[in-house]
Amino acid sequence: MESQGWFVDLDPDDRDTAVARIRDGSAPAPDRWPTLAVEAGFAADESSYYDELHEATVEAAGATVAERERADDQQLIHAVRTIDDVTATTNELAERLAEWAGSYYGESGAGTEYAATVADRDPQDPVERRIVSLANRVTALEAEHEAVEAFVRRQAPGVCPNLSMLAGPVLAARLIALAGGLESLAKKPSGTVQVLGAEDALFAHLRGHATSPKHGVIYTHEYVRDTSPDQRGSAARALAGKLAIAARIDHYSGDRRPELRDELDERMARIRSRGEDN
Repeated sequence: MESQGWFVDLDPDDRDTAVARIRDGSAPAPDRWPTLAVEAGFAADESSYYDELHEATVEAAGATVAERERADDQQLIHAVRTIDDVTATTNELAERLAEWAGSYYGESGAGTEYAATVADRDPQDPVERRIVSLANRVTALEAEHEAVEAFVRRQAPGVCPNLSMLAGPVLAARLIALAGGLESLAKKPSGTVQVLGAEDALFAHLRGHATSPKHGVIYTHEYVRDTSPDQRGSAARALAGKLAIAARIDHYSGDRRPELRDELDERMARIRSRGEDN
C-alpha cells in the first residue's frame, strides 16, 4: 500500500476505510499520488482524486476531534466547568430569591440553606408560588453541583491517579481544566503549575501593577492554605513541583507512585518546621 497510496484496493464508496487510512497510513516518500489513484481505478481523473481526498480528510479530522472530545480528561474538564457555571448561577439566583422572598415574607435569609426553607413552604397565592418555585430551582442547582462534584471525585483517580492522590480529585481536575488537558498539564513546568488560576494577577505583575503571585488555585490545598504566610511561597513551590511530576507520570505511564505522597509529606514537614522555628 505504501508504494501505491492509501487508495490501493479501496472501493471509492468505502468512506470509512478511506478515513481510517488517512488517519493511520503513511508513505516513505512523496509519489505521484493522483496518477496512481487513476491507474488503480480509485478515481476517474486527478480532479476526482482531489475531491475524494478532500472529503476523506475532512471526515478524518472530524473523527480525530470527536475522539479527543470523548477522552476521559476532557470529560473532567467539562465537569469542572459545569461546577463553576452551576455555582455562579446558584449564587445569583439565591441572591435574587433572598431579595424577593425577604420583601414578601418580611424576613432575612441568604444562600441555599434559606432557599431550602422557602422551598418547603406551601404557596397560597400566585406570587408565593413563583417565590417557592424559584427556591426549588436553587435547591435543585445545589443538588446538581453536589452530583457533578461526586462524579469528579469518582472519575479523576482513574484519569490521573497520582495527581488525584497528591491534590485530591477536585483540585486535580481543576488543574487539568486550567491547563486544557492532562497532556498539556504534563508539559508545563512546575512554575507554571504553581500559578495556574492566577492569570489575572500574573498579567498585572507583568504590567508592573502588582507583585508576582506565589500561587494560583493550588492555594486551596491544605499544604499551601494552612502553612504560615512566610513559608507559603516555599510550600506552593514544593507542591507544584510534585504535582508537575505526578501529571507527567499520569500522562506518559499511568502507573501509581505512592512514594510521591511520602516525598511531599516529608518536604512539607521540613518547610513547616522552618516556620515554627521562626
